[in-house]
Amino acid sequence: MKNTKKMILSALFLALAFVLPFLTGQIPEFGAMLCPLHIPVLLCGFICGWPYGLVVGFTAPLFRSFVLGMPPILTALAMAFELAAYGAVSGIMHRLLPKKKPYIYVSLLTAMVVGRLAWGAATFLILASSGGTFTFSAFLMGAVLGALPGILVQIVLIPLLVMALSKPKI
Repeated sequence: MKNTKKMILSALFLALAFVLPFLTGQIPEFGAMLCPLHIPVLLCGFICGWPYGLVVGFTAPLFRSFVLGMPPILTALAMAFELAAYGAVSGIMHRLLPKKKPYIYVSLLTAMVVGRLAWGAATFLILASSGGTFTFSAFLMGAVLGALPGILVQIVLIPLLVMALSKPKI
């Protein structure tokens, strides 16, 4: 029964990852910077565990790319590794650490750093395979500066949602 519940919740998180970019896309200058796919993937890792977070994270950008053409396939491939790392690391850290507020932040921040490094490595390999280059400044722009609003939203929103969804009544 427990696995069935996790599978259903994972499907819900995948559906949210599919739909959320439509909402943030209504703000063209700012929408993509909010990193809308990251939120359901991180929540899936925290709530359902690392295997589910990994699968939802890897699947979400590829699913959107195949169905909608956005993000473009090479971008989606790099994002798949980033989001898989988010889902897996958030789930592993949350399982290993105490379920108290400070440790939720530790889990979240660790997942965010590892995920961004995974995105950088995947982007580097994808560009290198086609003869392109990926500089450290491009990494900083894409992983940190370009995503700063999304990073801030995640730091505020994810711990609150994890604590709310972890209460026994939910």
